Amino acid sequence: MGQKLKIAGWVSVGVVAGALTTVSLQTVARGAMTPLPLEEIQQLSAVFGLVKTDYVEPVDDKKLITDAISGMVSSLDPHSQYFDKKSFKEFREGTTGRFVGVGIEITQEDGLIKIVSPIEGSPAFRAGLKTNDLITKIDETAVKGLSLSDSVKRMRGEPNTKVTLTIFRKDENRSFPVTIIREEIKTQSVKGKVMEPGYAWIRLSQFQERTVEDFVRKVEDVYKQEPNLKGLVLDLRNDPGGLLDAAVAISAAFLPENVTVVSTNGQLAESKATYKASPEFYMRRNGSDPLRRLPAALKTVPLVVLVNEGSASASEIVAGALQDHKRATIMGSQTFGKGSVQTVRPLGPDTGIKLTTARYYTPSGKSIQAKGIVPDVMIDESEEGNVFAALRMREADLDKHLGSGQGEEQKDEAREKAREEARKRLEEEAKKPAAERKLPEFGTDKDFQLTQALNKLKGRAVLVSKTQTERKEEKKEN
Repeated sequence: MGQKLKIAGWVSVGVVAGALTTVSLQTVARGAMTPLPLEEIQQLSAVFGLVKTDYVEPVDDKKLITDAISGMVSSLDPHSQYFDKKSFKEFREGTTGRFVGVGIEITQEDGLIKIVSPIEGSPAFRAGLKTNDLITKIDETAVKGLSLSDSVKRMRGEPNTKVTLTIFRKDENRSFPVTIIREEIKTQSVKGKVMEPGYAWIRLSQFQERTVEDFVRKVEDVYKQEPNLKGLVLDLRNDPGGLLDAAVAISAAFLPENVTVVSTNGQLAESKATYKASPEFYMRRNGSDPLRRLPAALKTVPLVVLVNEGSASASEIVAGALQDHKRATIMGSQTFGKGSVQTVRPLGPDTGIKLTTARYYTPSGKSIQAKGIVPDVMIDESEEGNVFAALRMREADLDKHLGSGQGEEQKDEAREKAREEARKRLEEEAKKPAAERKLPEFGTDKDFQLTQALNKLKGRAVLVSKTQTERKEEKKEN
C-alpha cells in the first residue's frame, strides 16, 4: 500500500416539498422559460420523505438537501461542483494563491507526508524544515492512514494559531517536534532564470491572481541579467490551469495587440465570447496594465513552449493561442484536454456551485476539450522515452467527461497496456535512490525536455520522440 501511495504522489475533487411550493416551477434555458419536470420533482420529495421516516437512523435535513444538490451537479461532468462553506473558502484560496498554513510543498511517501520544499520565507522555512523531511504526526494525530488532502486540512487553519509537526529526518536518523504558528502564505506561481548566455527559462506552475504581476517581474529580472536575449522557453508542464484572464494576459505578452487568444461557446449569451490580446480582456480592476512594463523585445524573441499531459485548461489556452498565431514552437507531449469553462455562481454568502458553462476554442476554431494541444515537436520526458506519461490522467480518462463537440471520439485500446508497463517501470524506479531516478527535474541541467527546447532555439538537432503520436479522442459512452 505504501508503494502505491508513493507512486500516486509522484504521478504527478417534507422540507423539499415545502421549499418547492415557494418557488416558481420555471427555469431559464437558452433564454426561454421551460417548465420543470414536476413528476420527477415529486419523486425527489417522496424519496426525501422515505429517507426521513424509514432510514435506520435519523438523518439531518440540511445534509440530505446539500448532498442532493452535490450529486445533481457532480453528475454532469468532472469539473462541475457544489461548494459548501468550507470548500468554497478553499476554492477561493486556490485562485488567489494565498492560504493560511505553514508553507510547505508536500507529497506522500510510504503513508507519511514528505516535504518536497518549504516555501521561502514561510513559517516552515524559518523553523528549519528541509526537503525530504518526513512528517509523522500533526499535533496528536498520526499521519499514517490519512489522505494527502486530510493532512493538508489539518496543517491549515486560522492565522496565529499553533500546529505541532513531528518530523523524521532520515539523514540524521532522528525524530523531533516542531511547533509552528500558522500565517498567510503567498505561493509563487512563476519561476525562472537565465540558463546560459542569451537563453532563459520561465515556468508557470498555475494561473492565479498574482501570476501576471509575478510573470512581469520575472521577465524584467531576466532582461536585466541578459539584455540581449536570443531565446526563451516558456514552461507550462504540469500546469493545471487556473484563471482565464491570467491566461489571456500571458498570451498577450507575446502576441500582437488585439488578436484573438481564445473563444468560448455555450448556452448562455455570456458564454459566447471572444477574448483578445487587449487590456480590456485581462485587466481585473482599474489601474496600470502590468504588461506595459515588459520590454518590447518580448514580442519577437524566439519562443519555445513546453507542455505535457499535465498541462491543462489555462495553460492549453496559452499554448493553443501561441501555436495558432505561429508565435512559438510547442514542444513536449499532447496536453491534458480540459477545454471547458467553469463559472462560479454564489448560492448565498458562503456557498455556491461551479458549473461548466462553455467550451474553449483556439483562435483557429479547434476545440481543446478531450483532445488537448498537439505539440509541433513531440519530445519524450527523458532519454529513455516517455517512461511515465501513460500513468498521468487526461480529461478523456475522467468519468462523465464532455466530448469536444467536433466529431466522434475513437477508443485507444493500447492505452491500458502502456499504463501497466509504465506502472511496472515506476515501481522499479521507486526502489532506487532518489539521485538515480529518471523522473524529470524541471529547470535543471538534467531536464531532458528543456535541453531539447534550448537546442531548438539554437538551431541545433533535437531528439524527437520516435514513439509518440497524436492522441485521438476516445469514444464517449452514453
